[in-house]
Amino acid sequence: MVAQLENINTNLTLDLPYSIEGLVQVFTSTHRSFFTNVMAQALRIAGQGTPVLVVQFLKGGINQGHERPIRLGQNLDWIRCDLPRCIDTPHLDESEAQALQKLWQHTQKVVCEAKYSLVVLDELSLAINFNLIPETEVLAFLAKRPAHVDIILTGPDMPKSILEVADQITEIRRSHQP
Repeated sequence: MVAQLENINTNLTLDLPYSIEGLVQVFTSTHRSFFTNVMAQALRIAGQGTPVLVVQFLKGGINQGHERPIRLGQNLDWIRCDLPRCIDTPHLDESEAQALQKLWQHTQKVVCEAKYSLVVLDELSLAINFNLIPETEVLAFLAKRPAHVDIILTGPDMPKSILEVADQITEIRRSHQP
């Protein structure tokens, strides 16, 4: 038997005697192949009717950018940096640096507009560690986001200052060497 949930009013506001605080979650690892765990969570939440945004700062190669999000289902928008390649070095040319900054500015804007309830910022730690996005800006962004918005940050070597503001930290480790 298959049941289908009907979301009658997606703009329903709950009248609760308390406010629901969004969480800052960090998924980190020494390697870079754990995005499927986070994506599964984002897809599950979007499938339940919650608006989700996935932002991949260092991925490119598909001529996308924030102007052309990929829509997965009705509730998940997925955007990548508008670059012809994936970023794997802190050395960017001017057009690449501008594309990354445009994506970062767009992300901050839509989060502050509270368009999404969950926002995944994939490999943000690498963008910080490559000095492509200032750590202080990320901390300010996390502090000023709407209180109900959940944020998931991913990437290896997450800065200590980000870990200190996180509500949940998941460290993914390999139990054996391949």
